[in-house]
Amino acid sequence: MTGDESLLTGLILKHGGYVTYGDNNKGKIIGSGDIGVKGSLTIQNVLLVEGLKHNLLSISQLCDKGLEVTFQLAICLISSKDSRETHLVGKRVNNVYMLDLHCINSEISCLITKCDETWLWHRRIAHIHKQHLNRIASKELVIDLPKLKFEKDKICEACQKGKQTKTSFKQKQFVSTTRPLEMLHMDLFGPSRTMR
Repeated sequence: MTGDESLLTGLILKHGGYVTYGDNNKGKIIGSGDIGVKGSLTIQNVLLVEGLKHNLLSISQLCDKGLEVTFQLAICLISSKDSRETHLVGKRVNNVYMLDLHCINSEISCLITKCDETWLWHRRIAHIHKQHLNRIASKELVIDLPKLKFEKDKICEACQKGKQTKTSFKQKQFVSTTRPLEMLHMDLFGPSRTMR
């Protein structure tokens, strides 16, 4: 059940019908639809309930559809029994496992690639340059360093900040004082404080 119409695809409006909550309050059923993208995990026949503040997902119905739900201390995994492919990951917030249903509706897939692993090793070995990582990997100087091709395909934000240096002030081409021994006063470090 959901109260958010934007999550649903193929919404079919229904007239009449109510759901009863645990505290015996009732919510009016407006319609039903699917959540998900065709070709990936799709949760079908999701009820759109008027005024429902939270999305509710039935574990028993997921198990009936051939999915396996595994609860751990901090996360909940929803995966296929056959292929063991994980479709959804829920995070535990207080005593409730929360799923991000907006990620199911997006066409973007999050994949683990070798590129991500190269940047992980870049961070693990003190932000070393990618050419040096290639040399280390080819000569097997680091234990368990996989034989990957380390390419610099993006900028490492931490390296960029570490290489920033202060720029010096531009040299003046003219004299800005009008009298001998007159000093130029500049506030370089913010407002000064007087000691009392």
